[in-house]
Amino acid sequence: MSDMAFFDLAARQASWLAARQSVIAGNVANAHTPGFKAKDLKSFEDALARTQLTLAATSPAHLGAQDAASRIGDAREIVGWETHYSGNSVSLEQQMSLAGDTSRRHALNLGLSKAFHRMYLAGVKG
Repeated sequence: MSDMAFFDLAARQASWLAARQSVIAGNVANAHTPGFKAKDLKSFEDALARTQLTLAATSPAHLGAQDAASRIGDAREIVGWETHYSGNSVSLEQQMSLAGDTSRRHALNLGLSKAFHRMYLAGVKG
């Protein structure tokens, strides 16, 4: 089952989404900390581009992905919508928007994974 590239990709995105949600939660927790700069992760596409996924034929009829270590992108400072007089750049509205986007991406990831799992089981059961 480790040769199934879609499930590997979905797991990597789920890990990235969890890390992003953690960064967003940290931003919200420090919304009133003087001098705190809001952070976000590099995009999933950038993190995925660094993993060097290569396809390998496991049999004449199937393709799979070799195991590659997934490195989640480093946190980077984001340009906030506003900077307060204390030097804090966290905008709660922006963070809630990012949290909503992360939640929607996670729901899409989960929905696609469930659909692929059902198709896989249907193929195995015959």
